[in-house]
Amino acid sequence: MPLSRNKVGTVFVCGAMVLTLAALAYPAMIGLQNTATDTSRIIANTRYGPLTEADRDFVVKVRSAGLWEYPLGELAMQRGTTAEMKEAGAHLIVGHAGLDRMCRQIAPELGVTLPNLATPQQQQFVATAASRNGTEFDSTAVNIMRVTHGQIFPAIAKIRASTQNTLVRQLADLANDTVLDHITVLEKTGLVNYDQVNFQQTAPPKLPKEQLTPPVPQPGVPVVALTPRPDLDVNTASPAPAPSPTVG
Repeated sequence: MPLSRNKVGTVFVCGAMVLTLAALAYPAMIGLQNTATDTSRIIANTRYGPLTEADRDFVVKVRSAGLWEYPLGELAMQRGTTAEMKEAGAHLIVGHAGLDRMCRQIAPELGVTLPNLATPQQQQFVATAASRNGTEFDSTAVNIMRVTHGQIFPAIAKIRASTQNTLVRQLADLANDTVLDHITVLEKTGLVNYDQVNFQQTAPPKLPKEQLTPPVPQPGVPVVALTPRPDLDVNTASPAPAPSPTVG
């Protein structure tokens, strides 16, 4: 199913100001590897509490995750060879649609620029799974997703425990429930290779920064919206319907 797009107001920014604003609103790196920068540095004081580099990077990371896991969920529903595989795909679609809606709601409130494309590494995840068929597709997709969900799970807990920003805290709450739900349905497929998953979760490959950072969107480009398919029940394919963040 093609992704729908929400129209947003066009912002015209010229010359060096584009680079300045992009540098302020976009993280240096949001991949699976840790950075050496001080992510606790406060970059903005909002009415929802201080926003740190880690808070900003978390919002972008959640958005970026949906930009590749949502289409992989679509592939799982189309190509999955078992009912459990198709169920996992449905949970990915609905769960990331809910997280995406919250990201798009809170990002303007916090002054965070959201990507429209996943990172090159994440795009390669989808391409790798898409190159397989039958049970090989099932196994490849499940283990890729189980590794990435296992890596992000502790990062969510760290943000939830440390953030002083109420909107980031609400996003972390929903992300925690959603990722746990996804881990659960992936494991129900019976295809998780735990030895492989545990090794890759603790020893991710060292990739260059450009592979781990989503492209900065061009000024004025509408924000891509991930919307749940009309044939999916959000009450059965997600831990809970995504709540509206408390803004305003």
